[in-house]
Amino acid sequence: MLSVCAVEAGVERPVAQIVATVDGEPVTIRDVQDFAKAAGHPVDGDSTDSQNFKAALKAVLTQMMLEQELKKYEDKVEEGQVDRYIAELEQEKGINDQQLRESLMQNNINYDDFRKHQRQELEKQMMFSEQVRDKVVVTPEEYQAYYNAHKDEFTVTQERYKLAQILIAVPKTATADQVAAAKAKADELRKRALAGENFGNLAAQFSDDMSKSQNGELGEFSPDEISSRILAAIKNLKPGQTSEVIRTKHGFHIMRVEAHLVPGLMPLADVKDRIRGEIVQQKAGGQFEQWVETELPKQHDVELNF
Repeated sequence: MLSVCAVEAGVERPVAQIVATVDGEPVTIRDVQDFAKAAGHPVDGDSTDSQNFKAALKAVLTQMMLEQELKKYEDKVEEGQVDRYIAELEQEKGINDQQLRESLMQNNINYDDFRKHQRQELEKQMMFSEQVRDKVVVTPEEYQAYYNAHKDEFTVTQERYKLAQILIAVPKTATADQVAAAKAKADELRKRALAGENFGNLAAQFSDDMSKSQNGELGEFSPDEISSRILAAIKNLKPGQTSEVIRTKHGFHIMRVEAHLVPGLMPLADVKDRIRGEIVQQKAGGQFEQWVETELPKQHDVELNF
C-alpha cells in the first residue's frame, strides 16, 4: 500500500496514504476524509475497513469518474449555446443582461466565472442526455396510459398561437431604396428558412426585434392579441410553417407558427413530445444511477490499493 508519512516525536504517521487511483490520479485517505466531512458524514480515524469509509470512498471515486467523463464534453459546447443558455436564465428571472451583471457584482461573482459555471452546466446536461435521457425507451402503452390519466392537461379552453418572428425594421424616415433593401433582406431570410435553415438561428443573427435573444420566440397569444394583418397571414398555417413576409409600421415580419392550440382535447399525436418529456424525467433518475453503477466504471481505470 502506497503512503506518504510524516515523523512526529520519533513516530511515523501516515498523512497521505493512497487508497485508490482513477485513471492514474491518486486518492488518499485524507481525500476521502475531507469529502465525507464536507458531505456531513465524517469518517473517524484512518481505518479503511469501516462501512462508512468504503461508502465515502465509493462516492469520491464516482465523483472523479464523472469529472473525467465531463472532460469529453468540453469541446462540444459552443459559445452560442452558452449565450442562449444565459439568455434563457435571464428570461426566467425577468431581467436583462445588464441587470444580471449588476446582480453578479453585488454578490462578488466574476462574470467570467459565472459564464464558466454555466458552460459546465451545459456540459453536464449534454452528458446526461447522451448517456441517459436519449436512451430512455417509452412504449406506446406508456404514452397512452399517461395521456388517459392526464387528459385535463391536454384540454385547451382558449385558442392560442405560439409564435416566433424575424423582424427587419424600417425607420419611419426610410427612403424608398431603404424600404426596398429591407424587403429584399426579409425575402431572402424567408427563403433560407423555407430551405431548411434553423429559424431560431436566423432570428438570433438577423432580427431587429428584442426577441432575437430568445431565438425569435415571442410566446403565446390569443387571436385578439395579434394584429389583424399578422393574424390574417398566419391563421391558415400549420405548426412549423412560416408566413409570407408581412409589412407593418415596424417593418417586415416573417412569422413562424410554433403551435396552434384549438379548444378541445388535443390529439395524442400532438402531445407525444410533452408526454415523452414527463416519462423520461420520471425514469431518468433511476437509469442515471444504473449508468453510474454499471457503465461508467467500464470507461475508466479504477484501482484499489487496500
